[in-house]
Amino acid sequence: MPALSASSVFPPSGSADSAAAPGEAGPAFSPLYRQIKDLLTRSLQGGEWKPGEAIPSEMELAARYKVSQGTVRKAVDELATENLLVRRQGKGTFVATHAEEQTQYRFLRLTPDEGASGGMQRRLLDCRRMRAAADVARALGLKSGDPVIFVRRLLLGDGQPVVLDDIFLPGALFKGLTAERMGGYRGPMYRLFESEFGVRMIRAEEKIRALAADEVQAAALQVAPGAPLLSVERLSLTYGDRPVELRRGLYRTDRHHYRNELM
Repeated sequence: MPALSASSVFPPSGSADSAAAPGEAGPAFSPLYRQIKDLLTRSLQGGEWKPGEAIPSEMELAARYKVSQGTVRKAVDELATENLLVRRQGKGTFVATHAEEQTQYRFLRLTPDEGASGGMQRRLLDCRRMRAAADVARALGLKSGDPVIFVRRLLLGDGQPVVLDDIFLPGALFKGLTAERMGGYRGPMYRLFESEFGVRMIRAEEKIRALAADEVQAAALQVAPGAPLLSVERLSLTYGDRPVELRRGLYRTDRHHYRNELM
């Protein structure tokens, strides 16, 4: 990508692009480092630097955008805080990837009541293409009846069912995702999405409520009908806050608890 001059990227103060017109909501101006952050995010979204690859040094980025290294550093710091980039001491800054061990279970907040979490085993129950119901389409920003990939799976801890997941994915983004492909993949699901389909989960929103297991849910999770479960509906988003996964999970909490850290 050719170097961009400061004048081409950042309009001069007083220009039509630098201030809001009368009656508009909020100023158009943003700090310089935020504008650099936006440019870096566009490069990440466009695939200029792939997951796991190093990005250029702060000095190179400063020269590219014709700004100070301090401005670049502040932009990179924010992207690292948001888990889009990863700093490695003495090695540089890399594009975050779901292949890294510390990010594989980034969105799974279920923790054993006793002992350390040893990860979860997966059991695929279903994977098929279907038409999106109205509520699923609305959550994913699709039209009712648009194609989606439906995945149902169990997560097991020490051989015992702990989570029953129903997952909905936009069909247009996940063409070629089949039960055979899912069942034959041994790595984390998000790493499959990232490496094979170019879809990276950046952040997620969750809704949590308690409910009683019906007969189908109880059989899958090996609990009695009516047993209390934690229902966690998660909407995962990629760059630009585009929804790319709707996940409805039912959690057993007789030996696990949901843990979140509030900052």
